[in-house]
Amino acid sequence: MHKSIDRLLYWSAGIMAAMALFAIMWLTVVDVVGRKFFDHSVPGGLELTEILMVVVIFAALPLVSWRSEHVVFDTLDAFIPDWLRGLQARLIHLVCAGVFAFLGRLMVMRAERFAEYGDTTVHLALSIAPVAWLMAVLLVLTGIAHLLLFFIGAPATGHTHHAPEGSA
Repeated sequence: MHKSIDRLLYWSAGIMAAMALFAIMWLTVVDVVGRKFFDHSVPGGLELTEILMVVVIFAALPLVSWRSEHVVFDTLDAFIPDWLRGLQARLIHLVCAGVFAFLGRLMVMRAERFAEYGDTTVHLALSIAPVAWLMAVLLVLTGIAHLLLFFIGAPATGHTHHAPEGSA
């Protein structure tokens, strides 16, 4: 089950984040070349970059949480008994699951408001609601990842890197 969830997150959230980052790279190249040689930047380039950065950050959250690749303060771990460390890890995953679920709920409310008011970006007039909905889904997915880690008793500090079979 652990490997199949890892593979699913890799091929969904991980690839989504990678594609958004790749798009930012090419958008930046085209924008710089356009400014340098044609005296024109990409119209709405900043707005597109901002949206793509949201995708990079929020799509990475579930995968980083599932693999426990986030920043960790483990200075005191040497002084904590193993049995307490396991309990601490479960508590951390439970708190994280609750926080991400709460943030997901807040983002759902924000997305509904964006949709209701018809909020758009300034230059390109792109609807903001779908971006907020994507953020909400990815926050909830991150919460679910922590909830699953709570139930399987995974350590909150994973110093190993998991890669699905067939990936480089």
